[in-house]
Amino acid sequence: MAEVIKMPKMSDTMTEGVLAKWHKKVGDKVKSGDVMAEIETDKATMDFESYQDGTLLYIGVEEGKAVPVDALIAIIGKEGEDYKALLEAPAAPVAVAGDSSSKEAAPTATPQTATATSSTPAAPVEAKPKVDKSSIPAVVIRMPALSDTMTEGVINKWNFKVGDKVKSDDSLADVETDKATMEVVGYEEGTLLYIGPKEGEAAPVNGIIAIVGKEGTDITPLLQDDAPAAVAVAADSSSSVPAEATATGAEAESDGPSTADDSRIKASPLARKIAKEKGINLNDVKGSAEGGRIIKKDVEEYVPAAKAVAVAADSSSKETATPQPATATPSTPATTSKAPVIASYTGEEKFTEKPVSQMRKAISRRLSESLFTAPHFYVTMSIDMDQAIAARTRINEVAPVKISFNDFVLKACAVALKQHPAINSSFLGDKIRFNEHVHIGVAVAVDEGLLVPVIKFADGKSLSAISVEVKDFAGKAKNKKLQPNEMEGSTFTISNLGMFGVDEFTAIINTPNACILAVSGIQQIPVVKNGAVVPGNVMKVTLSCDHRVVDGATGAAFLQTLKSMLEEPVRLLI
Repeated sequence: MAEVIKMPKMSDTMTEGVLAKWHKKVGDKVKSGDVMAEIETDKATMDFESYQDGTLLYIGVEEGKAVPVDALIAIIGKEGEDYKALLEAPAAPVAVAGDSSSKEAAPTATPQTATATSSTPAAPVEAKPKVDKSSIPAVVIRMPALSDTMTEGVINKWNFKVGDKVKSDDSLADVETDKATMEVVGYEEGTLLYIGPKEGEAAPVNGIIAIVGKEGTDITPLLQDDAPAAVAVAADSSSSVPAEATATGAEAESDGPSTADDSRIKASPLARKIAKEKGINLNDVKGSAEGGRIIKKDVEEYVPAAKAVAVAADSSSKETATPQPATATPSTPATTSKAPVIASYTGEEKFTEKPVSQMRKAISRRLSESLFTAPHFYVTMSIDMDQAIAARTRINEVAPVKISFNDFVLKACAVALKQHPAINSSFLGDKIRFNEHVHIGVAVAVDEGLLVPVIKFADGKSLSAISVEVKDFAGKAKNKKLQPNEMEGSTFTISNLGMFGVDEFTAIINTPNACILAVSGIQQIPVVKNGAVVPGNVMKVTLSCDHRVVDGATGAAFLQTLKSMLEEPVRLLI
């Protein structure tokens, strides 16, 4: 039986797509997984694959034309199969592109429809009967909420393809969240019937990402409820107007003005977006699509310098061709020395762009909220680390694991926080929470950004236990294996850049914490001890405080306690 192929929704913001190129023509054999066409969306140009086997019976959209999401773009079925009834279905917004067979059939159907309309009163449109989804032998797999702050996930990698058999404990995909890359397990057994977002694309939490079920199952009813209402409205309205008018309207909308200079230039939405970002005037770009329409490829391949170089070359050739004056001033020697030629260098402007990762989005959102919501103030103090260095050397001679200076700082903070509960608190709008437990977040740098695993009940743990836990979390962070529960519940945070030789810096509070400690490197500098200038090892720490909870004197008192702990590290062991 012939099946309708509709314009897919390839991104969460897509409302229409442009058929940039067809890879198949009417009459071609098509297999599941074959790339049928390239579709240009508001974000990218992507391959559109077929999920059916058969013959391409009909193409409904010409290359370069824009149609709304869910509009009919093609029909696949058995060779020679009659598909005309699918074109006449009122619910399908068809954009006729000029398939010869469909043009011949149209005049036959139209008069019959007109006659029936003139002789018969308009009948109420019957609503489609609701399909009992419980009877469909397939299960929808949705994007899970893998962390408390996750709003969407990016499909990092699909581990299966449509048609593969999957088991209930198989990992269907690796999903990149705002905190880590994690596996999504389908918990269903059967055939993978449908894949929604492609690798690198995002899907909102609870959005359909896959369907698993019995091979050959019609999954259309399962996908229909997930389509946005706007698309349904567009489909209903387009069914009441001629197909040609629908296509024209779509093109007119996509060719809307972007600037005063190029408002009448025909260009796709994505091409306009890229041109605006790159500062390119579309008047200077030559379109390669039908009717000179500018698409993404044209903007990306446009070289702004080419025009300037051509003009310069043209002008220089004119100057060469211009005859010199025949007369020369008698006083001017025939062999006048020329001014030295200074070679000029014109470089090529280059840049690389990549999508913002989920982790970077989360960092941007959370830290912006923190900095612009919580009134920050900063207190800096210098700490003499001579005794800490000596104590670390002695401890590492007998300790089962190597203790770092960061372990010392973490333990000292844990002890000091018990003495200064205001620093270990959170501002919750209409109340302040004073945490009696001490959970310290440790900022760990990874390639994509920053993760903050939490050392829980740090005040009750030994230096060795803290050291083991920090190293374990750092390894997990680098390998993207941290679990959400290992990054939740911090009451205070430490950000240490000492290993990079940083002299001093400030950090943005990791809300809902009230404070964060920025730890710098240990510097060997001259210090005054007992009235004499001697070599010393000094480390600067800066406490960022939320002024809604912590006052300056409170922050300074905490640093004094921290300083005393690190300058006399034996107190950490009591």
